[in-house]
Amino acid sequence: MKALQGIKILDLSRVVAGPVCTSMLGDLGADIIKVEGPDVVDETRTWFTSGQEEISLYYMAVNRNKRAMTVNLKTEQGIEIIKKLVKESDVVVENFKTGTMEKLGLGYEELKKINPRIIHCSITGFGHTGPYKQLPGYDFLAQAMSGFMSINGSPDGEPVKAGIAMADLFTGLNAVISILAALQARQHTGAGQHCDISLLDSMVASLLNIGTGFLNTGNLPKRYGNQHPTLVPYQNFKTKDYEMIIAVGNDQQFRRLCSILEMEELADDERFATAKGRSLNREDLVPLIQNGILLTKTADEWMTIFQNHNIPCGPINTLDRVFETKQVLERQMVQNVEHPTAGLVKLLGSPLKLSETPPAIERHPPLLGEHTREILLELGYRKEEIDSYLETGIV
Repeated sequence: MKALQGIKILDLSRVVAGPVCTSMLGDLGADIIKVEGPDVVDETRTWFTSGQEEISLYYMAVNRNKRAMTVNLKTEQGIEIIKKLVKESDVVVENFKTGTMEKLGLGYEELKKINPRIIHCSITGFGHTGPYKQLPGYDFLAQAMSGFMSINGSPDGEPVKAGIAMADLFTGLNAVISILAALQARQHTGAGQHCDISLLDSMVASLLNIGTGFLNTGNLPKRYGNQHPTLVPYQNFKTKDYEMIIAVGNDQQFRRLCSILEMEELADDERFATAKGRSLNREDLVPLIQNGILLTKTADEWMTIFQNHNIPCGPINTLDRVFETKQVLERQMVQNVEHPTAGLVKLLGSPLKLSETPPAIERHPPLLGEHTREILLELGYRKEEIDSYLETGIV
């Protein structure tokens, strides 16, 4: 039994945000039907990783647990196939530009005539309302336009984007939440609804305390690099070999840290005794900690000591160390999946741990159109019709 077993999702999305959403729903047991055009495919199929040019690992990362079919949306027959899929689906996920679904005759108002219970989740750069609604949106743009980049980077450096597609990821997660909420609401109302999720909204919401701080003070936030705007010490520190993170979250932890570092006087210093004082006087405090006995032991030695005294700390791992970590492996965050052309592929595991309905990767990221015949047969199309559609490029 899977949490979303019996839920069918028509996935018209491509690139990252939409596929992240649908792959997570697939992990939870939903039947995901990924639709691409016979010639217009998901761009990530062509995004190759250095050292692996045979298959797109980018595509693999966000398209597990799906069945794939091709449909030409420029044909009447193709649109009719989509409408039949809508009639049998619970959710439609798409990330076309605002207005495209309406031009295809597949806008929410039309979809709910076909299936009043349908949940239509639109993922766009800027949403379906507002002066930017027609503009194309990308992850990098959303990180920049939301203010997110302005608070990332070193104090004397340039604004920096996150190393992963953070806007796409947050938007995909928000799409999952909206779909699950709409499914729950449908239990009570019997009706579906339209979910309007955007990259910009998702990144603005991610500003949390930084955004709230500006709204209520009018003060533009500084860039702190690897430091924290309010917690100190909460950053990377050098040790005898490599850098590590110390993340002190309260006064008790700071006092214990000072004791371990043989700097008890700092905990009694009125400049550093409180979180507010440490934040205001970080330029005095941080060098004292960095230039003390931290440099006399290795990072591993310090982490053992700090962890034994419940002081949050950790290594700055490179990916080779991450995927050798017992905790990561024990939590099944690496999954081996057999692929029909690539052989054994390693994928990231699901972060969702459910005791009774655990997520699982049960389908490899599908080949283009891999399940077209299978899905059309389920819709009631005859073999001869399918052969004709394949010959004429309708599917």
